[in-house]
Amino acid sequence: MITKIIVISLYALMIIIVGYLGMKKTKSFSDFFLGGGNIGPWMSAFSYGTAYFSAVVFIGFAGKVGWGFGFSGMWIGVFNAFIGVLGVWALLGWRIKKISVEYGISTMSEFFEKRYDSAALKVLTPIIIFVFMLPYSAAVFIGLSYLFTSSFPGIEYWHAVLFMGIFTTIYLVMGGYKSMALIDTIFGMIMTAGVIVLLIYTIHAGDGLTNISETLHNIQPRLTAAIGPPGWWPLFSLIILTSVAPFAMPQLIQKFYAIRDRKSVRIGMVASTFFALLIGVIAYFMGSTTQVFLNPIDTPAAFLANGNPNVDALMPEMLTKVIPESLSVIILLLILSASMSTLAALVLISSSSVIKDFYAGIIQKNTSDQNLTKLMRWTSAIFILLSMIIAMLKPDTIVAILGISWGAIGAAFLGAFIWGLFWKRANKHGALYSSIAGLLTCLILYFSGMPSPQAGTIGMGVSLVVNPLVSAITKGNTIVP
Repeated sequence: MITKIIVISLYALMIIIVGYLGMKKTKSFSDFFLGGGNIGPWMSAFSYGTAYFSAVVFIGFAGKVGWGFGFSGMWIGVFNAFIGVLGVWALLGWRIKKISVEYGISTMSEFFEKRYDSAALKVLTPIIIFVFMLPYSAAVFIGLSYLFTSSFPGIEYWHAVLFMGIFTTIYLVMGGYKSMALIDTIFGMIMTAGVIVLLIYTIHAGDGLTNISETLHNIQPRLTAAIGPPGWWPLFSLIILTSVAPFAMPQLIQKFYAIRDRKSVRIGMVASTFFALLIGVIAYFMGSTTQVFLNPIDTPAAFLANGNPNVDALMPEMLTKVIPESLSVIILLLILSASMSTLAALVLISSSSVIKDFYAGIIQKNTSDQNLTKLMRWTSAIFILLSMIIAMLKPDTIVAILGISWGAIGAAFLGAFIWGLFWKRANKHGALYSSIAGLLTCLILYFSGMPSPQAGTIGMGVSLVVNPLVSAITKGNTIVP
């Protein structure tokens, strides 16, 4: 216990130092929000990867998906790497950077305004980002807090939420993107080392891959099949939600506004793909072993009163079973690093939606650069506080919260963003109707009882289809990026 406290204290000190160094280098709003638009390939790669994977993946997704799907859950990690990372970098990376320079833009709302000349989209975009990023941020708080309570016996859930919120606020509010990019590189290295240690000790605790596979097969043969027990549609929807939504997720798209040049995109693409493949596949493999190590008798904290698994508690409890106490702090740092980097990305993009897109873009257009930076800092702190409050309430499982957040944002922006980038005839009518139709489809299906990954997948499909259909039969802005 003493070792954990010392390591976490040193970790917290590092965050404060990085935040201070970032603050010293932050002279303008561009520095605070985009690191001056001059971030190199390795920082960009780690920043993208650590924003993609967080406690939401390691705790909520890996636990629930692994328990239900078994080995087939690893398909999600594979497709995340090759579609959500490699595909996004290869197809969008340089194009987004080039457009950001040509148009003088740094947010998705500004892109829609310049590309479509749509006042409605300009107002709608920051509202959607802020509203649906809040539960996503809360899900990250929830995931990490479960890990803290299992790693530190006696610590209360709210203590973990408070700790997380304070130190995310410190390093982000002080230094902005410069702090985030620097510390994400450190976080990425910690995550890489952590998942390798995790994999080795899990295989050892399970007496080898062969024994783990045989045990799962004996529990349920389909846990080791190409498609697990829930079937192809739930698996497909999870793959699409987590792999295709990144093509329009503002906190990931932002990384390309900030990257230095085309060479950095090429290098960053390879590095971030390898990182994502390593992190994603190992995380879902770990989740698939939960049925090997956990049961209601020996690990009651991982199960509800009726004997069903508490999906958000599965991974934290499983980690305590396979990782020696002497190494548990490494895994704690792994999840902590993944979570804080994701939180920082979410907070920064959500705050910009309120201050840069809504306040400075619509209400007070002559806001000074200095005032803009100050308002961003205050809004970032407020967003973190709101996320912490939602996390305290624990409204649903992590998978459900993330599913509706990613599903709603992807459904709202995918059609407008992708067609706007690649099709000359896409116009403001198609963009607006695709955003509204996609978002409403996702929300109606979700609140009608459909699981959030399926609702989000269908919503994104609707968004992609509506834009070209409406654009083809209407006349509107066709400015080509």
